[in-house]
Amino acid sequence: MRQSSCNKQKGLTMTGLLFVGVGLVLAAVLGMKVVPAITEYYTTLDLVKATATDNALSGAGLAQVRSAYQRRMVVANIDSVGPDDLDISKEGGSIVITFAYEKKIHLFRNASLLLEFTGSSAE
Repeated sequence: MRQSSCNKQKGLTMTGLLFVGVGLVLAAVLGMKVVPAITEYYTTLDLVKATATDNALSGAGLAQVRSAYQRRMVVANIDSVGPDDLDISKEGGSIVITFAYEKKIHLFRNASLLLEFTGSSAE
Protein backbone atom coordinates (compact mmCIF):
# COMPACT_ATOMS: atom_id res chain seq x y z
CA MET A 1 0.00 0.00 0.00
CA ARG A 2 1.35 3.37 -1.00
CA GLN A 3 1.16 6.47 1.15
CA SER A 4 0.36 9.77 -0.42
CA SER A 5 2.87 12.55 -0.01
CA CYS A 6 0.67 14.49 2.39
CA ASN A 7 0.55 11.55 4.87
CA LYS A 8 4.35 11.25 5.21
CA GLN A 9 5.84 12.11 8.54
CA LYS A 10 7.86 15.30 8.65
CA GLY A 11 10.15 16.56 11.33
CA LEU A 12 13.62 16.52 12.80
CA THR A 13 15.51 13.35 13.57
CA MET A 14 17.20 12.82 16.92
CA THR A 15 20.68 13.42 15.49
CA GLY A 16 19.46 16.54 13.73
CA LEU A 17 17.99 17.77 17.00
CA LEU A 18 21.30 17.12 18.78
CA PHE A 19 23.27 19.06 16.13
CA VAL A 20 20.88 22.00 16.34
CA GLY A 21 21.00 21.92 20.16
CA VAL A 22 24.80 21.84 20.26
CA GLY A 23 24.93 24.71 17.76
CA LEU A 24 22.55 26.81 19.84
CA VAL A 25 24.52 26.14 23.03
CA LEU A 26 27.82 27.10 21.37
CA ALA A 27 26.27 30.30 19.98
CA ALA A 28 24.88 31.18 23.42
CA VAL A 29 28.23 30.60 25.15
CA LEU A 30 30.03 32.70 22.53
CA GLY A 31 27.47 35.46 22.95
CA MET A 32 27.82 35.44 26.74
CA LYS A 33 31.57 35.89 26.41
CA VAL A 34 31.60 38.51 23.63
CA VAL A 35 28.69 40.79 24.61
CA PRO A 36 30.34 42.15 27.81
CA ALA A 37 33.46 43.16 25.83
CA ILE A 38 31.36 44.97 23.24
CA THR A 39 29.31 46.68 25.95
CA GLU A 40 32.52 47.82 27.64
CA TYR A 41 33.76 49.27 24.33
CA TYR A 42 30.59 51.34 23.82
CA THR A 43 30.71 52.54 27.43
CA THR A 44 34.34 53.60 26.95
CA LEU A 45 33.42 55.38 23.72
CA ASP A 46 30.62 57.25 25.51
CA LEU A 47 33.03 58.29 28.29
CA VAL A 48 35.56 59.56 25.76
CA LYS A 49 32.92 61.55 23.89
CA ALA A 50 31.55 63.01 27.13
CA THR A 51 35.04 64.04 28.22
CA ALA A 52 35.86 65.61 24.84
CA THR A 53 32.63 67.65 24.74
CA ASP A 54 32.81 68.83 28.36
CA ASN A 55 32.63 72.64 28.28
CA ALA A 56 34.65 72.92 31.50
CA LEU A 57 37.65 71.40 29.71
CA SER A 58 37.73 73.77 26.72
CA GLY A 59 41.00 75.42 27.79
CA ALA A 60 42.35 72.54 29.85
CA GLY A 61 45.70 70.83 29.47
CA LEU A 62 46.40 67.15 28.90
CA ALA A 63 46.63 66.32 32.62
CA GLN A 64 43.24 67.89 33.33
CA VAL A 65 41.59 66.03 30.44
CA ARG A 66 43.11 62.73 31.61
CA SER A 67 41.95 63.42 35.16
CA ALA A 68 38.40 64.17 33.98
CA TYR A 69 38.35 60.92 31.98
CA GLN A 70 39.69 58.98 34.97
CA ARG A 71 36.87 60.28 37.20
CA ARG A 72 34.30 59.13 34.64
CA MET A 73 36.12 55.80 34.23
CA VAL A 74 36.01 55.08 37.97
CA VAL A 75 32.28 55.84 38.17
CA ALA A 76 31.51 53.61 35.15
CA ASN A 77 33.80 50.82 36.47
CA ILE A 78 35.78 50.58 33.22
CA ASP A 79 39.36 49.32 33.29
CA SER A 80 40.18 48.43 29.68
CA VAL A 81 41.32 51.93 28.68
CA GLY A 82 43.14 54.01 31.27
CA PRO A 83 43.89 57.73 31.12
CA ASP A 84 47.43 57.03 29.88
CA ASP A 85 46.05 55.02 26.92
CA LEU A 86 44.29 58.05 25.43
CA ASP A 87 45.69 60.05 22.50
CA ILE A 88 44.53 63.62 23.08
CA SER A 89 44.80 66.41 20.52
CA LYS A 90 43.06 69.64 19.58
CA GLU A 91 41.53 70.11 16.16
CA GLY A 92 39.77 73.34 15.31
CA GLY A 93 39.59 74.44 18.94
CA SER A 94 37.89 71.25 20.12
CA ILE A 95 39.39 68.31 22.00
CA VAL A 96 39.72 65.05 20.06
CA ILE A 97 40.40 61.88 22.03
CA THR A 98 41.24 58.56 20.37
CA PHE A 99 41.98 55.14 21.82
CA ALA A 100 42.73 51.59 20.69
CA TYR A 101 42.99 48.33 22.58
CA GLU A 102 42.72 44.57 22.19
CA LYS A 103 40.62 42.18 24.23
CA LYS A 104 41.51 38.48 24.30
CA ILE A 105 38.63 36.19 25.25
CA HIS A 106 39.41 32.61 26.20
CA LEU A 107 36.88 30.24 24.62
CA PHE A 108 38.02 26.70 25.47
CA ARG A 109 41.29 24.76 25.75
CA ASN A 110 43.77 26.59 23.53
CA ALA A 111 41.22 28.54 21.50
CA SER A 112 40.83 32.28 22.08
CA LEU A 113 39.07 35.13 20.35
CA LEU A 114 40.92 38.42 19.81
CA LEU A 115 38.81 41.57 19.47
CA GLU A 116 40.45 44.83 18.36
CA PHE A 117 38.68 48.04 19.34
CA THR A 118 39.39 51.60 18.20
CA GLY A 119 37.39 54.70 18.93
CA SER A 120 37.45 58.45 18.68
CA SER A 121 35.44 61.34 20.04
CA ALA A 122 35.34 62.81 16.52
CA GLU A 123 33.06 60.02 15.19
